[in-house]
Amino acid sequence: MKLAKPLFAPHTSAVERIWYFALRIICVLTLLYLILPVLAIVPLSFSSSTFLVYPIPGWSMRWYHNLVMSDEWRMAAKNSFIVAPSATLVATILGTLAAVGLTKANFIGKSVLMAILISPMIVPVIVVGVGMYLFFAPLGIANTYFGLILAHAALGVPFVVTTVAATLQNFNMNLVRASQSLGASPLKTFFRVTLPVIAPGVISGALFAFATSFDEVVVTLFLAGADQTTLPRQMFTGIRENISPTIAALATILIVFSTSLLLALEWLRGRAAARAVA
Repeated sequence: MKLAKPLFAPHTSAVERIWYFALRIICVLTLLYLILPVLAIVPLSFSSSTFLVYPIPGWSMRWYHNLVMSDEWRMAAKNSFIVAPSATLVATILGTLAAVGLTKANFIGKSVLMAILISPMIVPVIVVGVGMYLFFAPLGIANTYFGLILAHAALGVPFVVTTVAATLQNFNMNLVRASQSLGASPLKTFFRVTLPVIAPGVISGALFAFATSFDEVVVTLFLAGADQTTLPRQMFTGIRENISPTIAALATILIVFSTSLLLALEWLRGRAAARAVA
C-alpha cells in the first residue's frame, strides 16, 4: 500500500506553514480582485432590464439579438475584422524581419533602434494618436482603412519584435550555416530552417498584435471616419451616449474571444517549452 505524501516536510516550522497557506489565500484574493469586475458584466448581458443594474429582474437574450440585428454593430464588427487581421499581418511581417535583422547584426546604435521600435508600447496612446493624425492627415490617409491599418500595425510591431527576438536568443545559428553550406539561398534558409523554429514566437507576437488592434480605441478615435468605426469605438460611443445592455452582450463575447486567444497563446508557449527541452 502506497502511503500519501505529507503536505509539509518534517523540518518545516510553524511560521513556514502559516506562510504556505497565507500565500495561497493572497493569490486567490488577488485573482478574485482581478477577475470579478470582468465577470460581473456577463450576467448583465442576459438581463431583461433596459439598464445595467443589479439585482437582475429577469433573463433574456434580447441584447444578443439586438447586437446581431443592429446595422451599426454589424458594420463595426465588419470593420474590426477587416482592420485587425490586416494590421496583424503587416505587424507580423515587419516585426519578424526587424527582430531577425537586429538579432543577427551588431552595429552602433542597435539599442537605440530597438528602443525606437518598441516605443509605441511605452509612449502614452493619446500621444501616439495625435502624432499619427498629424502625420497621416497631410498625406490624405486619415479617415481611411489604409491609414487605420498602418496605425494599428505600428502599435502591434513592438509585440512581434519582442517575442520573436526572445525566441531567437535560443536559436542555434549553426542550423543556418549548415543550410547555406548545402547550397540553400538566404531566403530558402529562412523559410525552411529559421521560420519553423521561431514559429511559436512569431505566432505569439501575432496574437498580441491582433489583440492590440482589436481592442484599440484611442488611435481609432483620431484616425477612423464614420465608415471605419470599429467595435471598441462603437462601444465607446454607446457608453458615452447611453449605457445599453447591448454593450454588455458584446463585452461578454469579447471576454470569451480574448480568453480563447490567451489559451491559444499558453498552448503555444507550452509547445515551445517542450521543443526547447527536447
